[in-house]
Amino acid sequence: MHQKLIIDKISGVLGATNEGYDAKLTAMLDKASRIFITGAGRSGLIARFFAMRLMHGGYEVFVVGEIVTPSIRKGDLFIVISGSGETETMIAFTKRAKELGAEVALISTKSSSTLGDMSDLVFQIGTPEQYGKVVGMPMGTTFELSTLIFLESVVSHMIHEKGIPEEEMRTRHANLE
Repeated sequence: MHQKLIIDKISGVLGATNEGYDAKLTAMLDKASRIFITGAGRSGLIARFFAMRLMHGGYEVFVVGEIVTPSIRKGDLFIVISGSGETETMIAFTKRAKELGAEVALISTKSSSTLGDMSDLVFQIGTPEQYGKVVGMPMGTTFELSTLIFLESVVSHMIHEKGIPEEEMRTRHANLE
C-alpha cells in the first residue's frame, strides 16, 4: 500500500514536470566549464547523488562545502536544489556565485522565490499544489524523491544523447571502496 502511494505521488509530480527540462539541463551542463552543486539537508543528499552521476558521465563537478571544492568563477554552473527556494544558506551561496559570474540553475517546487528570482533558469518539479501534506511522505519527501528521479532521468538523457557506454562510466567509479 505505501509503495503504491509513493510511486503514484511521484509519478503525478513528474507527470506535471516540463518534459523538456532534461534537454535544457543537459545543455547547461555541457556549456559549463565546471559544475558546482549544493542543497541543504536531504536536498543536499540528492545533490550528492547527482554530482556522482555527473562525474561518472565525465563532467568536472564539485559539491559545495567539501574541503576540496575549488573557487567558483565565470563560466561555471551553480546548481541549487531547494524545495522552498528560500533556504538562507543557499541564498547566501547563490548571491556569491552570481557575484563571481557563475550561471545559476535552481531545482525547486516553485518558480517564484528568492532563489528563483536570482537564478538564470528554474527547473520546477511538479506544481506547488502537489506539495501539500501527504500522509506517509512527510517533510519534503515528495520533492526529494521526485527530484532524485528527475535528475536520474537527466543522466539517462545525457548518456543516450552522448552515447556514453556504461563501461566508460564504470572506469570513473570510485575504486578505493
